[in-house]
Amino acid sequence: MAIVTDETATATPAPEAQPQAGEPAPQLTMRLWRGDETGGEFAEYQLESLGGEVVLDVVHRIQAEQAPDLAVRWNCKAGKCGSCSAEINGRPRLMCMTRMSTIDTTQPITVSPLRGNPVIRDLVTDVSYNFAVARKIPPFTPGPREADGTYRMSQVDVDRVQEFRKCIECFLCQNVCHVIRDHEENKPAFAGPRYFARLAELEMHPLDTLDRRELISRELGIGLCNITKCCTEVCPEGIHITDNAIIPLKERVVDARYDPIAWLGRKIRRKPAPMSAAEAASYAPASKTGEFISLDPRPVDKA
Repeated sequence: MAIVTDETATATPAPEAQPQAGEPAPQLTMRLWRGDETGGEFAEYQLESLGGEVVLDVVHRIQAEQAPDLAVRWNCKAGKCGSCSAEINGRPRLMCMTRMSTIDTTQPITVSPLRGNPVIRDLVTDVSYNFAVARKIPPFTPGPREADGTYRMSQVDVDRVQEFRKCIECFLCQNVCHVIRDHEENKPAFAGPRYFARLAELEMHPLDTLDRRELISRELGIGLCNITKCCTEVCPEGIHITDNAIIPLKERVVDARYDPIAWLGRKIRRKPAPMSAAEAASYAPASKTGEFISLDPRPVDKA
């Protein structure tokens, strides 16, 4: 399958209008969700609109001037750590990469935590589900080196997997995926788009020797994905998760299980059947160390 690319240049935002000398600065109304796992509500904050800001700047001003107890997760403020994920006017985005000039500031601007994750406090959510899934995935397992002690692979294979390595683990794709956003019960049996991209990177790597196809199908639930492309739409790195990762993985799973020509070829050449899900899972970090991260909802302490 051909790799989908996006060569469309990103439009430069229009310059923000600055108030004339003597004119009062325009006002902003920000509605931030405040609360914890037991519940909460939106609180409104009024402040001046300053030029050249992103949403995270405004949230920091509220934190500094009006709500010092506001909890918000952030780190690099450069769109590379993925920490400041939130839902801005209902759309999952990075607060540090969402310019105020692209939002209608004449209306209240809503900032809420990612709906697909349990809330810890205010805009901070519990993303440990993603770490639990990561520990289920067998790592990169290369074969023996060449006679001269090196590994070799063609540039086209390098380019194919490099796209998936751009992921900053903001988990916006996990949040917007309706399989787990609207069905909490699917989490133990569904890896989600971020980890399907990781699995595609491993499965497409020419030096990797593990066969994860049965694991992807039986334990990680790729069959639950109905390729709506909502994960691709929200990816801040422009990774084509659906076209370049999920669909090729679905094709590989079908080839391993149902393709009669592949089955006949294995019989004639006496090649082994695809690695079982249990055997592939035995290579995962969770199986090797015995460490376990619960996928159950966070307990609520009502004391």
